[in-house]
Amino acid sequence: MFSIDHILFYISLLIVISIFITKLSENFGLPALLLFLAVGMLAGSDGIGKIFFEDVKITQAVGTVALILILFSGGLSTNISSVYPVRKEAVSLATLGVVLTAVLVGLFCRYVLGFDLVYGLLIGAIVSSTDAAAVFSILRSNNISLKNNLKPLLELESGCNDPMAIFLTMTLTAVIVSNEVNILNISFSLIKQFAFGSLIGYVVSKTVVNIFNRISLSYEGLYPVLALSFAFLIYGSAALIGGSGYLAVYIAGIIIGNSNIIQKRSMLRFFDGLAWLGQIGMFLTLGLLVYPSQLLLI
Repeated sequence: MFSIDHILFYISLLIVISIFITKLSENFGLPALLLFLAVGMLAGSDGIGKIFFEDVKITQAVGTVALILILFSGGLSTNISSVYPVRKEAVSLATLGVVLTAVLVGLFCRYVLGFDLVYGLLIGAIVSSTDAAAVFSILRSNNISLKNNLKPLLELESGCNDPMAIFLTMTLTAVIVSNEVNILNISFSLIKQFAFGSLIGYVVSKTVVNIFNRISLSYEGLYPVLALSFAFLIYGSAALIGGSGYLAVYIAGIIIGNSNIIQKRSMLRFFDGLAWLGQIGMFLTLGLLVYPSQLLLI
């Protein structure tokens, strides 16, 4: 059992290594998040670090916190005037596109790889959404220049597609466990997640803007901390009533980021750093879970 001193040492060392490795991403055009994953794998049980880690609950918690930071930061830096013209296309890709991808992958797993159809669909649901961390990281690098409205389309779609993918994954998992399909419950759950998530994100973010512009804090450094607390509060509020916390956080980020609000510039810098920390932490943790010696067999 590692002591807190050992844990802090290893975590900080892996983060420092990951940050320095981003220079490789810039110089050689390698995806930074793939490098973070590789660092985690090298530090894991099969790697040179020999760090034994297989706690999926901690991994889920790290991933949840990281996605909240990434989506809120992505929303803050999203220009609503650029994404508004492509909102219909983005929503279609984030919903119908995710479902279509899950179905096609599921059929491939069934008829080519020999899986049962429901398990094939589950695999399809898991891989159906683009990763917001990866998309935001790539699109906002200095080397990417896309024509027309493709950049805001991909940006908005990547921020909105997680709820559908998570919904499909949880629904198919429940079907496998219970061995029954209730279309009415599934439809109601889908509507509730999107409706409550959107409502909480919109209402609370409008309240946050009013609070920021009315409150007068003695210390400027407290404003980003307050915003961080509200980001987690928005996620938790939506999740507790059955809505999509990720959708709520992203919508809230867009509304707050496109409002006139004090300390906005410092808030953007603060969350940009937290988003990078979330990306590094999430992919390092996922890398630690991987046993490279088992990959070839799988």
